[in-house]
This record gives sequence, structure tokens and C-alpha cells, in this order.
Amino acid sequence: MNPRIGDWRGQRVWVIGASTGIGAETAKLLLERGARVALSARKLSTLQTVAPEFPKALLLPLDVTRHAEVLAARDTLLAQWQGFDLVLVVAGAYNEMRADSFDMAAVNQLIDLNLRGVFHCLDAVLPSLLAQHSGGIGIVSSAAGYSGLPKALIYGPTKAALINLCESLYVDLRPRGNAVYLINPGFVETPATAVNDFPMPGLITARRAAQEIVQGIEQGHFHIHFPKRFTNWLRLARLLPYRWYFALLHKVTGL
Repeated sequence: MNPRIGDWRGQRVWVIGASTGIGAETAKLLLERGARVALSARKLSTLQTVAPEFPKALLLPLDVTRHAEVLAARDTLLAQWQGFDLVLVVAGAYNEMRADSFDMAAVNQLIDLNLRGVFHCLDAVLPSLLAQHSGGIGIVSSAAGYSGLPKALIYGPTKAALINLCESLYVDLRPRGNAVYLINPGFVETPATAVNDFPMPGLITARRAAQEIVQGIEQGHFHIHFPKRFTNWLRLARLLPYRWYFALLHKVTGL
């Protein structure tokens, strides 16, 4: 559904949300394969620890919730690169929430980071991508966006919105020559999942997640999801009638 990538050498890749976890490991993997990589996250000090063995990597600290910072980083990058081959928006956060612990402040915080922050990034890079008629954008959503899940009262809806967004982006961008990648991880060992107090089926390392992402992009996939033994179960469960779906969810989670 997207062009294949056979060689990363010289490819201009901007990873937004590259300080830890999936973003950091994906940035390192792309650097190892010869890509020109810019790393963005809120703290410069954290970015400096990601890939010290690659001194040519560009470090562009920004907060995705601050539109002006995203635009300023974009301008800095365009002055050096004159365009993008791939923009990966990985920045996001998780907040466990159920109806009896509803917290509007936490809701707004997650919407700002997981959803509005992504739109800030789109506003920054879409004009360049459209003008190029080449290059692509990948957005990390989550398998939690496939359907309603316990403890994901706000996290799940923000990720479901990103799934819908990527589908709409593909309709608009692919005919213009741009690639779109919808990335839906299952459980990955990151600081975000470290707080979970429940079994996480199919848990994989952030390095393995990065390998899945890079391989999916290389093969031109639109929907990159992993580990498939878990994500395919969720996708299949979503096709069930609601009565069966909720019964199955209760049986599996006990919630």
C-alpha cells in the first residue's frame, strides 16, 4: 500500500518522541542502518543519552503540546535538510483510568499529548510532504484503539482517534505520492507499561517493536501491528457482536 524502502542510507527521518521506549529504539535502529535522523523530545539531556555513538544525529528538543515549538523545530530541520523522507510521530502517554476514577485534568493532559500534539506535528510537516509529492508519515497509535478496554477510559479513545486519522490521511495523501503508516503496538516494555499491575499478553521489548516498525515500513505496509498473536486476537474480537465481545472481555480480564 506504500512504496518499499530497500536502503535507509541517506534517508531523512524525523522521530518525534525519541527519548525513551519505542521512539528511542527506532531512532537508534535507523541510525544503525545509515539514515539521517533527527530526534525530538521534551528534554535535551534525555535525547543526548539515546545514541551518543552517532554524533551526526540532530537533536531538536520540543514539547508536542506546544505548537510553536514544533513549528520552530520544523524550520530548523528544513533549513538543514530541505525536506523529509519520513516523519515518525511516536510521542504519547498512558494514563490508567476507569469510570470511578474519572479525572478531567488527566483527560485534558492526555488529549493534549496523544491527540492535539499529533495534529501539531501534522500542521508542521504536511505542507512540505505535499509539496514534495514524496516522503511519508507514520503515527504510533495502539492496539488499545481497536475497541473499548478496561482501564483505558481516556487512553483508548485518543488512540482510536489516531487510527481514524491515519485512515483518512491515507485516502488524501497516497494519491499525492506520500506514504502513511498506521502503527499499532500491543504491550511493549517501556516506562509507560512499567506501571501496569496486570498480566500483559505478548509483551515484547522496545527493540523488538522498533524492528517490527522498520520492517513494516520497508515492506510498504499501511497497518503495522505487533505482536500479531495478540493484536490479531483483538482485531478478531472486535468483529464479534457486542454481547459476545463484552462477555469474552470479562472472561479474559476478570473486569
